[in-house]
Amino acid sequence: MNYIYLVFAFIVGLAITVQAGVNANLRQAMANPILAAVISFGSGLIALVLMFLSTGGVVPPLDTIRQVSWWKWTGGVMGAIYMITVIVSVQKIGTANMVSLSVAGQLTAALILDHYGLMGFAHHPANAWRLLGIILIVGGVLLVVKN
Repeated sequence: MNYIYLVFAFIVGLAITVQAGVNANLRQAMANPILAAVISFGSGLIALVLMFLSTGGVVPPLDTIRQVSWWKWTGGVMGAIYMITVIVSVQKIGTANMVSLSVAGQLTAALILDHYGLMGFAHHPANAWRLLGIILIVGGVLLVVKN
């Protein structure tokens, strides 16, 4: 296993938690959660366009773009829903509650996607160890949420 990707995944987890606080503060400054999300996505779009251009990215032909299934375009919508949920919820329920519940949901969905090999993911059966991991995560979430 290439451990650098494990380190990157951990660092991204740290960043997502910090991002929740940054966006919640942006919401307060803008006095509007949707505007805060627009600004956040806008700055992210600028960063992505710059990365795309700096790496010599090539836009596929229009015919290729037209053949993409409708549901493959929904990732940004899901990201927007996630961001609005975080922006609105994090100051009400706290960062630890928001992140732990989010991670538990992500892990549950990931286990299901892996088990059935959905959406093009490699098939990784839900064995006893993985199920125990979910149970322990949910138990941990319950302990975190129980203030």
